[in-house]
Amino acid sequence: MNRIPAQSARAKQAVDLVSSLQSRFVKGLEKASQHLGLTQTFSPVAWERDQGTHGGGIRFETADGAMIGRGSVNVSQVHYDDNPNKKLGSATAISTIIHPNNPTSPSVHIHISWTEMKDGTGYWRLMADLNPSNDNLDDKQQFLDALQAAAPEQFKEAVQQGDTYFFIPVLERHRGIAHFYLEEYNTGDFEADYNLAKSVGEAAIDTYISILQNSLEQSKSASEAEQTKQLAYHTLYLFQVLTLDRGTTTGLLVHNQNDVGIMGSLPAYVDRDLLQSWVCDMPKPQDKLLQGLVDVLPQTSPALVDEAVKQQLAQVVRSHYQQHPEAITMQASGQNIPPTIKNHS
Repeated sequence: MNRIPAQSARAKQAVDLVSSLQSRFVKGLEKASQHLGLTQTFSPVAWERDQGTHGGGIRFETADGAMIGRGSVNVSQVHYDDNPNKKLGSATAISTIIHPNNPTSPSVHIHISWTEMKDGTGYWRLMADLNPSNDNLDDKQQFLDALQAAAPEQFKEAVQQGDTYFFIPVLERHRGIAHFYLEEYNTGDFEADYNLAKSVGEAAIDTYISILQNSLEQSKSASEAEQTKQLAYHTLYLFQVLTLDRGTTTGLLVHNQNDVGIMGSLPAYVDRDLLQSWVCDMPKPQDKLLQGLVDVLPQTSPALVDEAVKQQLAQVVRSHYQQHPEAITMQASGQNIPPTIKNHS
């Protein structure tokens, strides 16, 4: 069955936007890889929600290439137009993470989404964050300058929300070095908000491609110390996504038909022993969640996070919050709990 799109006019505009951003990013990364002589392409993978009745999506993914170790550019649209009992009308998003091979090149995460309720209300969620394992302050400034130009009036608030959302209390540090996040954003002017989402998405994509290309043009062979920092950082990244990220948890709780896609943000390798060392610092019941995640990782050093492991990790997260729904409140938030969590989990 072909995927049935959401019927709302705003949902249609939103899916057109995130699809254009997806194409822009994939083509830009492929062009950069060709320029660098590191030819790497993305392959499309489609999925359907309830055989396409309630939408689905397509992600472009790549792995184990000369430029990118893991990369996923995922667009999805899930809707409940045929179910009057659902308060949620539709959720449309692009969510992407790129983990380069070279430890001196930063990872990036970008998320742009429109969530619409059956009563016609809705909100945007705009995220862009730069995540290096070996910090480069020039890259940080370039990334933030581009986002400030794209959202001059919202920039200060977005940085404050981002710094709050991506802080990891147990480790007393942030996930990345540049964070932009607008949570549940709606000024009442849909066209203006749409244009802001477009501007932020394009700025984050174009600036990251520039940063990545420049870093690889200037890079030398990575030192052992840089590679060690990268593995530790990738471990921290998995930790933050699977214990604090609301978007990941929401997606896993709503359905189990795209677990590998939802887990597309995870890096290829992590340090299992380092994760284990953080269990004793976790508050209850999140210590059980982290221990469950550690238990399904391969007992190798480093531990490979392949598709089979992603599916097991997804089930650990899903089962944990089904057993401990109160633990949702312990996850990260820019300022409040989105209605999709409160009303639809």
